[in-house]
Amino acid sequence: MRLPTRLYTAEQSRTLDRRAIQQGIPGYELMCRAGTAAYRALRLRWPGAHRVAVICGTGNNGGDGFVIARLLHEAGLQVDVFLHGDGQRIGGDAATARDAWKDAGGRVQPADRASFDTYELLVDGLFGTGLQRDLGGATASLVERINDSPAPTLAIDMPSGIASDTGAVMGVGVRAELTVTFIGLKRGLFTAGGPEHAGCVAFADLDASSEVAEGVPDYVERVSCCPRLGEADRTRSLGAHKGTFGHVLVLGGDYGMSGAVRLAGLAALRAGAGLVSVATRAAHTAAGPPELMQHGVESAEQLQPLLQRAGCVAVGPGLGQSVWADELLAAAMDSGKPLVIDADALNLLAVAQRKCNMAILTPHPGEAARLLNCSTGDIQQDRFTAVRSVLTTYGAEAVVLKGNGTLVADAARTALIDRGTPALATGGSGDVLTGTVAAFVARGTGFMQGAVCAACVHAEAGERAAAGRLRGVTAGDVAEAIAQCLPH
Repeated sequence: MRLPTRLYTAEQSRTLDRRAIQQGIPGYELMCRAGTAAYRALRLRWPGAHRVAVICGTGNNGGDGFVIARLLHEAGLQVDVFLHGDGQRIGGDAATARDAWKDAGGRVQPADRASFDTYELLVDGLFGTGLQRDLGGATASLVERINDSPAPTLAIDMPSGIASDTGAVMGVGVRAELTVTFIGLKRGLFTAGGPEHAGCVAFADLDASSEVAEGVPDYVERVSCCPRLGEADRTRSLGAHKGTFGHVLVLGGDYGMSGAVRLAGLAALRAGAGLVSVATRAAHTAAGPPELMQHGVESAEQLQPLLQRAGCVAVGPGLGQSVWADELLAAAMDSGKPLVIDADALNLLAVAQRKCNMAILTPHPGEAARLLNCSTGDIQQDRFTAVRSVLTTYGAEAVVLKGNGTLVADAARTALIDRGTPALATGGSGDVLTGTVAAFVARGTGFMQGAVCAACVHAEAGERAAAGRLRGVTAGDVAEAIAQCLPH
């Protein structure tokens, strides 16, 4: 099944479960459907596996595990079930699932000292969406033994130890090759540590009515392809000219950092801007792509004519943090033009603590930490809260929080970009994104729409440039691939 576009918190997921039960699906039936969906995904992914260990906790996630174990046993596989925790605490539907496993001839062994080295496949049924604490002690040791096993792991609903709401690793987390999740996609599967621990994500709606999700507010939108643009932007009429598609001005490139501003300018051109000007140190204007209109600017006063002609201003690539940089940023912010603020401009903004309406901010986690006066670890612990905190603290129109599972937020909604590649972790990649965002805004797509489109295009361009590689991709490669990824 194709993955849905809505992402939910743990509490929202519990609401979906309750609604499904209220619509007439008994709780144990829902558990059996979940176990059956995971069982089918397991057999499809690993058809040759015959010796399986199912590791269960005492909650409903463990109940799903008992269902899977029973189905594997009925199919003739060798299955061992290991329980972590006090079996007396198992109740409700999970107890019914455990009893059905025992009635089928299965037994339950303690997981405390179990070794998983001889199994061909493991099933993680320890914790679901309700985990609220870091894993330690015997639980952490058990997760580490699961991860140390040579066998691949299937995780039920969430990899144990990964926060359902944020994707944060709670001390230690199971590293699965496949995670099967139910009724509603969990936000934490797609950002921070979630993707690395979840592996491939499969979804089963458990035949719950689509009405179950109606009226559940504040979900995050998962975006895996560039949203459709307006007809006027998608097509170029015979009478179109370079002025039709926006004029981007890129500010930056202090001494020794001219490459950043050129990368941003080139990306803006590749993303469809009709005109791109670059304002940089005079010493840097002799080199660079001939399509860029480069201007030597040594003062805010010299910048004014360029600001007047621009449709969108991208400020920050290679800007530095000198007096010159501070003056150029202040002039851009006073211009009333739509802005894209990145890199050193964000660092200057963090010091000034100035509101910046008419702007899109594009921080990576370190820059977001400086903007919010906290640590990078704090940002990664809850990227959803962080992106909205930057948005409200600085009064921006939209914020792009870069990283694994890039987030884009404005006052009305949050989107998660569900694509990209580790190959984008290279110097200058952020400058390419800055230019791409500015191009979309200059073309009139609006702040949120432009940021989402640009982030999608940038992620896809990284994938195209990488062509399956994880190393050796340059920011220039990504910029060159931008044009191939534009919506049409």
